Amino acid sequence: MSSGMEIYSPLVYNRKSLKFQDFAKFKVHSKSFEKQYCDIYSVRLTTLKDCLLERAKVKWAQYEVITLSELAEKDQDNNCILIGTLYKHQELKPSILRELSEKLQVTPQPPQTNYASFKDALFLEDEMLRIKLVGNHMNIQDVVTGIVCAVFGRELEDGTFTVIDWCFPGYCPKLTTFDKPLKQWGQILIISGLDLANNTQPLSLNLLSEWIIGMIGCIEIQKTIASIVCIIIAGNSVKGSVETHNYERYFETKANYETLLKYTAMTTHKLDDFLHSIVQCCPIILMPGEFDPTCHMLPQQSFHPCILPQCFRFKSFHGVTNPWIGSINSRTIAGSSGQPIMNIMMVAGLADVSPLVWLERTLEWRHYVPTAPDTVPGYPYSEVDPFIMTECPDIYFVGNMDKYDTKLVTANEGQAVRLICIPKFSKSQTGVLVDLQDLETRPISFTIS
Repeated sequence: MSSGMEIYSPLVYNRKSLKFQDFAKFKVHSKSFEKQYCDIYSVRLTTLKDCLLERAKVKWAQYEVITLSELAEKDQDNNCILIGTLYKHQELKPSILRELSEKLQVTPQPPQTNYASFKDALFLEDEMLRIKLVGNHMNIQDVVTGIVCAVFGRELEDGTFTVIDWCFPGYCPKLTTFDKPLKQWGQILIISGLDLANNTQPLSLNLLSEWIIGMIGCIEIQKTIASIVCIIIAGNSVKGSVETHNYERYFETKANYETLLKYTAMTTHKLDDFLHSIVQCCPIILMPGEFDPTCHMLPQQSFHPCILPQCFRFKSFHGVTNPWIGSINSRTIAGSSGQPIMNIMMVAGLADVSPLVWLERTLEWRHYVPTAPDTVPGYPYSEVDPFIMTECPDIYFVGNMDKYDTKLVTANEGQAVRLICIPKFSKSQTGVLVDLQDLETRPISFTIS
């Protein structure tokens, strides 16, 4: 070999290590429907009452906290504090009885996308009674059914309760311990809404896969990719929507179910192939979504291993629930595939309020899915409400939103939480990179121009 020739030595970047823990908070161990749904509201109120008592005493120290049964004996001229669960009466809310009465119509009524109306009324319930809340100091569109709160005011002669002020449980205490040097934290990539059944941008998916694997990009880009410790896929990977049919064509569509099942099986095989190439190079955390082939009720359980046989063979592949909470390199991360926030938006009916605002309010309410089981299908829990927040996350995201949005919020006790709206990848071809060290985020697009 000539002494003038140079031997090319390619640069090699080792991917940062992943320390992963699934808190398994939302795993369902018993799918029994023998209990009544009212039990979950009793458990929710009992669990959150103590922290509400503390906040109410600090906020309205000189006033007495009483129950609804004691309100009748109270002097109506004196203000007091009540603690209970909010119930929002809405005529436009889905009703199974109304659906059954209308199901023989040739043309069914279109599904409601907004449950709010000027006839909505708000009530407060405790373990025994219910009272209607009124007054100009509250906007009932700012709250939804299922929130546990304390209200300050007095009873009126007509039996209603005029609200002067109210408060909610507030953020959970921060429990994160940082046992890893800052330089080892790395980054995570969060994407949602792959919708492989209807994705019209296959080149964007190929670009995403090759980018993660490290087959494309300059030295700086590959260095960034090597810092990604894992990828979180937040739901609707197989499908991003569901087919709807009217009753007139019911029997015709019933004959096509076998074709639809075959198409779903083909799409899950496509997803398995797509993720298989990635999981060999980078750990994946896969959450189900509203239209994915798993149970529709929240909390949705992880994909069955038979659906993705190639991926589940790898220890770096983690099938988790929706919602999900866990720890990645000492950072507590929680999020959902979108159903809780989208349902809150339907119940509230405030078109000018962004999903990020509602995401922040669920932290203040200390509940991941307050509208379950009222307007979000859920299991009839009787001993525990798994949706109550018991840890304050460092990163809190919601998937399958229309656009990317983010905000760093800090509670009164100093808890800092990075809120993120993850856009649908099938529509935006965009994912979100999050730095675990400083919680900074940036969108990364795979659009093919």
